[in-house]
Amino acid sequence: MKKLLAYVFVLLFSHSLLAGGLEALPVQDAGRIKPFDTFAREALALTWGKEKYKGKPATQVVMSWLMVPDEWDKVEFIQVRHSGLREALQLDNVRIYYSPKELLTNDKLGLMMQELRSKQEVREKLDPFFQALQRLENQISVYQGIRMGLGLNIVPEKDSDKWQYLQKLQEPYQSSFQQILAAFAKLAAAENSKDKAQIKQAQKEMDDKADAFVGLVKKEFGEDYAPFAEVRAELHYNKAHPFMYAWILYLLASLLFGVVVFGGNDKFNKAAWVCLWLGFLAHTYGFGLRVFITGRAPVTNMYETVVWVAWGAIIVSVILEKFFKQKMLLPAATIVATLSLILCDLSSHVLDGSLHPLEPVLRDNFWLLVHVLTITLSYATFFVAFILGDIVLFLTLKGEQKYKKEIASAAQAIYRCFQVGVVLLAAGTILGGVWADYSWGRFWGWDPKETWAFIALMGYLAILHGRIAGFLKNYGLAACAVLGFSLVIMAWYGVNFVLGAGLHTYGFGAGGVEYVSAFVAVHILYVAFVTTVRQSRRKAEQS
Repeated sequence: MKKLLAYVFVLLFSHSLLAGGLEALPVQDAGRIKPFDTFAREALALTWGKEKYKGKPATQVVMSWLMVPDEWDKVEFIQVRHSGLREALQLDNVRIYYSPKELLTNDKLGLMMQELRSKQEVREKLDPFFQALQRLENQISVYQGIRMGLGLNIVPEKDSDKWQYLQKLQEPYQSSFQQILAAFAKLAAAENSKDKAQIKQAQKEMDDKADAFVGLVKKEFGEDYAPFAEVRAELHYNKAHPFMYAWILYLLASLLFGVVVFGGNDKFNKAAWVCLWLGFLAHTYGFGLRVFITGRAPVTNMYETVVWVAWGAIIVSVILEKFFKQKMLLPAATIVATLSLILCDLSSHVLDGSLHPLEPVLRDNFWLLVHVLTITLSYATFFVAFILGDIVLFLTLKGEQKYKKEIASAAQAIYRCFQVGVVLLAAGTILGGVWADYSWGRFWGWDPKETWAFIALMGYLAILHGRIAGFLKNYGLAACAVLGFSLVIMAWYGVNFVLGAGLHTYGFGAGGVEYVSAFVAVHILYVAFVTTVRQSRRKAEQS
């Protein structure tokens, strides 16, 4: 089946999936085989914070680390974002970029690294300061490893899972790679001359040398050398940026649906649906590429769940709109998808979009797959309800009587989302217990992740009961949709990125706490403000 999928990808995208050259050079890194393009992007994103350095592609930057390391030692390109860490190292706090030389010669860095290692040895939870220090350690080690030829593993070893790093290469591989470096030097000279013909010729020569190197390795190791279909698909994924095109199309769809629903202009309805489905196609294509490359479902990190939540929000909302004719769902769903994919696209320092192999506990586990996809699909429906709640609050400010019909429609859509979301959340929580029993030998243990999933479920059940019993009218349901989503945020993000405790260690991360906290606080104040204004208006009307 996997080979069949590979052939389909090759037929559809032969112009990029059959591309070779330096960018497609297989590299072993972080437990898997990836194209040199991915390796370079990840290295540059870690050190510099972006996948390009002053307009230069990552592959050229990383190659120049190998060619002229002494020059790069003096370049200010290692990003230190944490102001407290900069102060502790007594760095110039005006900047956020520093050279490897000034960091490595810093007297305080060594002592701080020792303290970090002592915390890591006892598995102590790291606060934001030490998380930033750990990141700096990774930045320096990645750069140092590449510049010295120790971090670039490009040739398999016989009778071993490990690959040979650059400095260890024997003939004829050493000479062949030296030819790549020589061709790269020509390319750099051609780019300095800004002669387009020379640049094109030098680029072709470098890629030809890289292909010759690959051919040399393949001659010895055959098909066992590397999974070329996946490597080229990943190179295509890097260049295609499907999620970027998806959120742009979703944004257009949300604007057009907004005009249709709130402006009463149905002539834009068809255009809105076209943008939605084109965005969904790009979204699904990117999603499918990631699944094909890794050979697994998206269950490893926060990035992948955010992508899945955006996808699920569209699917659930379209189905609900089809059955219940709630037009307010579509602008809300496209807003959810837009915000989620923008977050994935622009917050790489918080959401790691890198493709990682699965942790051992996650491999070959059907129950994990079903559990994660189900429970995060419930997050998608609650996210849509949250956006609908925001819309109701805004319409209430604009005029509760004037927009009475729209508010009633949105409240009904929120109720439908809650119904679907509670079923999915309950099922996902139970399936999580099944997986826990399969993996850890117990169904339930009040792990922080389990506890917050249960709290979220009880919270939304209480809201549903309040609606059914008549305690929550349209406005109350909308306010609860906004406030209740903080339970999802805690279960989804907070346990992994704030608490960082429990058995779900594979999902832990760092970063973004201040932004998420501000997001929750602003919405609490938003609900309080609108409620106050609404009560004041009612009192004024009664008097």
